[in-house]
Amino acid sequence: MIRAESVALVLLAAGRSRRFGDGDKLAHPLGGTPLALHVVEALAPMPFGARIAVVCDTKVDFAARGFSVVRNAAPEAGQARSLALGVAAARAAGVEAVLVALADMPRVTRHHVLRMLDEARGSGTLLASSEGDAPRPPALFGRDHFDALEALEGDRGARDLIRRGRLLLAPPGTLIDVDTPEDLAQLPHV
Repeated sequence: MIRAESVALVLLAAGRSRRFGDGDKLAHPLGGTPLALHVVEALAPMPFGARIAVVCDTKVDFAARGFSVVRNAAPEAGQARSLALGVAAARAAGVEAVLVALADMPRVTRHHVLRMLDEARGSGTLLASSEGDAPRPPALFGRDHFDALEALEGDRGARDLIRRGRLLLAPPGTLIDVDTPEDLAQLPHV
């Protein structure tokens, strides 16, 4: 187990959202709330040691929600660049682990993240979420993996690394990733 106070929440919010089309995908409303703020609100009660949002061109004000904002000036370098920036900021905050979440996954729950923290096993923790198929975010990385995360390149992010970790099953529908307007339109407004 690891305490939330020892963990940095690293929220990746700097994707180019090409499949979504024009506009700011993360600011697009879902049930009256910007898409990106659903995961922010779900995890707001958790006492993370740091909250870091890696952003590019969104209008969503993560700083107003208690996040340190790190700008990714090169989103074309892929998700790995955002991840490296977030982990570097987390390392500077002196945390023992990072919880990596995506701003376009509005159904992630606090309960699932609490279960992840309960399953953590020290500095070597490598734990990803799954709905019974492939590993996905949110993912929890102990500090032993910070160097590897900061050295990643390309758009695959930490995919290869999390495949070597343990999986924690999430309830069906919790790990929905909104990539297109159709994905957003199909989500129930809860």
